[in-house]
Amino acid sequence: MSKGNIGVTSDNIFPVIKKFLYSDHEIFLRELISNAVDATTKLKTLSSVGEVKGDLGDLRVRVSIDKKKKTLTVSDHGIGMTAEEVDKFINQIAFSGAEEFLNQYKDKAEAIIGHFGLGFYSAFMVSKKVEIFSQSYKEDAKAVHWSCEGNPEYTMEDTIKAERGTDIVLHIDDEFQQYLEDATIEGLLKKYCKFLPVEIAFGKKKEWKDGKEVELDEENIINDINPAWTRKPADLKDEDYDKFYHELYPMQFEQPLFHIHLNVDYPFNLTGILYFPKIKSNLDVHRNKIQLYCNQVYVTDEVENIVPEYLTLLHGVIDSPDIPLNVSRSYLQSDNNVKKISGYITKKVADKLAELYKADKDEFAKKWDDIKMFIQFGMLTDEKFYEKATGFALLKNLDGKYATLDEYKEQVKDAQTDKDGNLVLLYTNDPDAHYSYIERAKAKGYDVLLMDGELDVHCMSQAEQKNEKLRFVRIDSDIIENLIKKEDAAKDTYSDEQKEGLRKAFEAQLPSDADKLKYTVTCEAAAADALPVFLTQNEFMRRMKEMSAHQQGMSFYGQMPDSYNLVLNTNHPLIQELVTKETSEEVSEEQEKDGKKETVVKTVYKLDGENERLKQLIDIALLASGQLKGEALAKFVNRSVELL
Repeated sequence: MSKGNIGVTSDNIFPVIKKFLYSDHEIFLRELISNAVDATTKLKTLSSVGEVKGDLGDLRVRVSIDKKKKTLTVSDHGIGMTAEEVDKFINQIAFSGAEEFLNQYKDKAEAIIGHFGLGFYSAFMVSKKVEIFSQSYKEDAKAVHWSCEGNPEYTMEDTIKAERGTDIVLHIDDEFQQYLEDATIEGLLKKYCKFLPVEIAFGKKKEWKDGKEVELDEENIINDINPAWTRKPADLKDEDYDKFYHELYPMQFEQPLFHIHLNVDYPFNLTGILYFPKIKSNLDVHRNKIQLYCNQVYVTDEVENIVPEYLTLLHGVIDSPDIPLNVSRSYLQSDNNVKKISGYITKKVADKLAELYKADKDEFAKKWDDIKMFIQFGMLTDEKFYEKATGFALLKNLDGKYATLDEYKEQVKDAQTDKDGNLVLLYTNDPDAHYSYIERAKAKGYDVLLMDGELDVHCMSQAEQKNEKLRFVRIDSDIIENLIKKEDAAKDTYSDEQKEGLRKAFEAQLPSDADKLKYTVTCEAAAADALPVFLTQNEFMRRMKEMSAHQQGMSFYGQMPDSYNLVLNTNHPLIQELVTKETSEEVSEEQEKDGKKETVVKTVYKLDGENERLKQLIDIALLASGQLKGEALAKFVNRSVELL
């Protein structure tokens, strides 16, 4: 037996490992199994070049628990280690200046492991003692037993081991007894080792018989050693891709819309499969569904540093040995490779969407509503993706017809270009609430888009910035004659004084909820067959309020009350009749100004006996725009009966 100190010049290495990697302590199992798989893979490689002779035999990696001894063991039949190799790879931790290193990185857990090969030592996060029993594949090599209790002192001696390979025995610390539970270990194995290239066995398969769970003779294999992304696309059918999708997400019952198989070996190595799920709303629900692997070892599902943010809405797998990782294999370090990979994935996704659109526009349009949010999110956050997406991002009108922006502009330019050369695209986000406005637009020969998505407002603003003389206008933002002005506005025959009196009379009857809604009364010469009174809402202010709900830094608009224009149609017979009934009188009232009281003469406009009629006209406007509810609606109904 030999004794010695692990080749670290500081006694702090084990406390640092335990303390600073504590938050990620479950990764110890992944690290040990990854090492076992590496040892097995190396044996296969040596065999393939003739350095290992004969049948390799059983190559499964096995994980076992002994609850009585409180041990967890990871066993492989790989290349094994000689005493010299244990001394080199375990005792002499491969870095120089350990004291300086620990002082520099003691507060940065993610920097400790990775560059310095400390994966094995993650076992001490959960163990009070770790043992190694190893038999090298090399002829005449003696088996070795190494033991350490979480400090720089170790013992190493010759031993007898019947089979080639390595057993790592963890004596689990009392505070980590959960790692002696079958359910905990199986959960970690399925999380981290589900697709490793060497079979991982944990216990026996079980099934229910006669109302109880019984153990079978067959070993319980955790992983699929040939997952779909490692195979050639030519060898896979659509059913294979769908099956793999449900392997990744067993609780996802909907089928993905389509997929992209990634496979590149220059200038970096990257494989994977990305799936397009149905995305309706709520951006956060579907995030972090892409799983990152390194040589089939699960790393993380937080891939924001690998793919652009909008691509985190996709599902699937990315596997690359070229993404720099630290020891815990859970923190990504930004470098040029990561940027190249991100750019490649963006291009691949955009090219696939363009290909699908060109191949079958009708089929692509059927999927549009389910992928619309993903594409819009990408266009808003990634300039390169925007440039490509303009060729397949679609608009939908109220007849359910789809077209790209360029295609749609060509379709409506003759009818919807105003007198100043601006192309005006009309839209609604609520066809029922805007029904009367839509009918007026259709009567003019205009087309109306349906823009009811969460990101539509942002996308319209982006399109206006990118396209000169293009405006999106909601159908209720003005009278139809003003939405697309073909000529100078028609004028009525009433004096400014008459219209002012009319406005004042209506203002006196407006609803008294100024904290929530703000009304401005205006007079406009609309068509005689349009409503006598109707509501419009300023496009800019309304759009700013809608955008503030999704965008930081715009809360100012969100706090403002909703603002509406109550438009009096001076060409309508009912409004013309009211103008002729208008009277005014001068009223004196006392006001205080600069501490002094003074008498002020004001002109008050009246429509004698018409208050109920004015209220009725206002309520008709509110009703037509979906604003009349609750008590106000009940009063309107009762008033209507009385007037009849």
